[in-house]
Amino acid sequence: MRSIDVSEAIDQGRFSGFQWAVVIMCGLLLIVDGYDVFVAGTVLPTLIKEWGLTKPEAGILQAWALFGMMFGALVLGPLADKIGRKKGVTISFLLFTVATLCTGFASNPEQFKALRFIAGLGCGGLMPNAVALVNEYAPKRMRGTMVALMFSGYSVGGMVAAMLAIWIIPAMGWQPMFWAAAVPLLALPLILWKLPESLGFLIRQGRQDEARAIYAKLDTASKLDAQDVLVCSEAKGPASSVVELFRHHRALRTLMLWVSFFCCLLLVFLLSSWLPKVMQEAGYAQKASMLTLFSLNFGGMAGAIAGGWLGDRFGLPKVVVAFFVAAMVSIAAIGYIPAVPVLFTLVFIAGAATIGTQILLYASVAQLYTMSVRSTGLGWASGVGRVGAIVGPTLGGVLLAKEMPLQQSFLIFAIPAAVSAVAMLVFAISQQRANAPAPLVTATQAP
Repeated sequence: MRSIDVSEAIDQGRFSGFQWAVVIMCGLLLIVDGYDVFVAGTVLPTLIKEWGLTKPEAGILQAWALFGMMFGALVLGPLADKIGRKKGVTISFLLFTVATLCTGFASNPEQFKALRFIAGLGCGGLMPNAVALVNEYAPKRMRGTMVALMFSGYSVGGMVAAMLAIWIIPAMGWQPMFWAAAVPLLALPLILWKLPESLGFLIRQGRQDEARAIYAKLDTASKLDAQDVLVCSEAKGPASSVVELFRHHRALRTLMLWVSFFCCLLLVFLLSSWLPKVMQEAGYAQKASMLTLFSLNFGGMAGAIAGGWLGDRFGLPKVVVAFFVAAMVSIAAIGYIPAVPVLFTLVFIAGAATIGTQILLYASVAQLYTMSVRSTGLGWASGVGRVGAIVGPTLGGVLLAKEMPLQQSFLIFAIPAAVSAVAMLVFAISQQRANAPAPLVTATQAP
């Protein structure tokens, strides 16, 4: 009888079609998630006119979904460490698709806020669970790339929202943008049928038969005999708790990741919520303003894929620092409202260095923590980030209501990117020290 460590087997094996299917399914889920997140930014100019909202009121309207995301990440992320990733993903998906569908029937801001909060709960819970699942099934040598590929679906969802808005809102109003959520609901049976459970979770639960059935689909060198037992060294460890995130010399790195998450999501939701409205007020037509949102998300997709590839080769922390520097420069330059080709290029870079970097931050968290607390670590980092996401649209509404020059506003918007760059530089130095081999100690004898 042998004990086969599934983590080692996955790291040493080939990346099979089954593992590709996990990445693709999670990527499709995040397309829906990204659509739900960015659809609010596409309808915001219409809601301001229809409901007579001020800019600060519109910013608060956006923030309710982000409150939901914060609580969803903090509750559904750690919950999945106890009930399983598959159940966590299913609950999250059902919450945000049903609530988004119902948002299209809201007749006043109060109903809109309540439904967006519920949708936010599901969005906040889905991300950490999807990242944890893909991270588990990807070999260590290509985890950054696979997580980034999966998470690029988030940006695709934003691009779909922008393109549909160009066509739907002028012709049919804002409501059908939310009714579109009925389509992905049809995929729920496929999720329940095809999405695998975490191998580590099944092994911890003693469900060897289910784990063996999934393991047989992997392309590994270690084939199972009837008497073999699957184990998972990563799955061993203390029960999930936030305190565990600060143990084993991880306190500084945990805090620096939280700072980066806060600032990065502040930027993502600030830009996605207000960029179309700002561009309209700067004199661009509605179609052009929506195309900036498309460009932002297209950049996010490109940044995630390129960043994941670079991260697997040069280390994620170094790449993330460089991306945050690029975000700082590009966001500051947008405020000068350059010629259209330059503007779209700057927005593309800003998307790559904010939305794309958000995805790289998730990959960084997944690699920092062991499997037994991975969803907890992802959930808390995402939850702290959601506080920044709440601040972003609200801050944008307040600053834009003051009618400051756009150059000054975008210079202020660039500050969180600078803070994130410093935080990730500290993280990178701490990570390098933690991974450095311990010095050899030689004993000397007195003569």
